[in-house]
Amino acid sequence: MRPPRAESRELTELKRLKLRQPELSEAADLHIALLQLQHRVQVRVPTPWIEVAPDWLKTQHTAGKPLLRFEDIPLDWSDFRLVFRQTADLLLRFGAIEPDHHEVLLLLSRAGNTLDPVVVRWFETAAAPGRRRDELPPALPVPTEVLDQVLGLAMRPFLARCAEVVQQRADFSTWTHAYCPLCGGEPEFGVLTSTGDRILICGRCTARWRFDAPTCPYCGNADPALLPSFSSSDGLYRLYACDACRRYIKAYNAPVGGRPVMLALDSVATLPLDAAAVQRGYGG
Repeated sequence: MRPPRAESRELTELKRLKLRQPELSEAADLHIALLQLQHRVQVRVPTPWIEVAPDWLKTQHTAGKPLLRFEDIPLDWSDFRLVFRQTADLLLRFGAIEPDHHEVLLLLSRAGNTLDPVVVRWFETAAAPGRRRDELPPALPVPTEVLDQVLGLAMRPFLARCAEVVQQRADFSTWTHAYCPLCGGEPEFGVLTSTGDRILICGRCTARWRFDAPTCPYCGNADPALLPSFSSSDGLYRLYACDACRRYIKAYNAPVGGRPVMLALDSVATLPLDAAAVQRGYGG
C-alpha cells in the first residue's frame, strides 16, 4: 500500500495559524481547501512550451509586452470547467459568493462552450489588451468582481504551472513594469529581501519580479509624501499604501520571517493589516 503523500509546508503552516489565531480559522480553511484543489489540478497540467530566447525576451521587455499567449497555456477545457465549478462551490460554502451568483456560474460552465470566450477575454484583458477577438463573451448577471475572482482562482493552477516552468529558464531582471512579465496580471503580494529589494507576486499566475520599492505598483506614484506604510507588530509584514490611488499592497519581510513567502498563508495572516488599511480609507 502506497504511503499517504506528505502535505505541503504551506498547508501545515495554515493549520498552525488557525491554532495561534482562531479568529482567522474560517479564512484559513477556505485557503486550505483552495490549495488542495489547485494542487490536485496543477500536478496534472503538462509542461507548457513557451518561447524564452534571450533576444526575443528582451524585445518583449522593451515593448512592455507579457510573454504568455493564451494558446501557450496547456489548458484542458473539461478539466477547467470542473475546476471552475468546484471553485465556485468552495466559495459558496464559505460564504464568499451569493447563492444566486453561484447558480449562474454553474449554468455558465455547463452551457457548451459558452465559458470559453469568457475565459479568453478575462486573460487577454491584461495579457494582450490590444488583441482582437471576433467572438465576444456573453453579458452575465454576475458582478464582474465575482466572475473575476472565480476565474482567477480556477485558472491559477494552469497559469502557475506556466510560471513554474518559465521562471526556471527566463530572466525577468530587465522587466521594469508594475504588471506581470508573464501574464500581465496585477501584483497581489510582495516580498522584502535581505538586499532591500521588493519582489512582486502576480495575483493570476504567481510569477515574481523585482519592482522599485518606493513606487506604487498600481498607479506609478513615486512621491514619498503620498506613500505611507506601516507594519505588523512583529515586523513580519509591511503594508504599502498610496494616497494618490488609495490602493495598497502587502509584503512579507523575508529576513525577519526566515522562510520563503507562502502566498496563501501570508494572505490570511495579514488580514488584520487589510482591516487596518480599510479603516484608513484604502482599498486593495
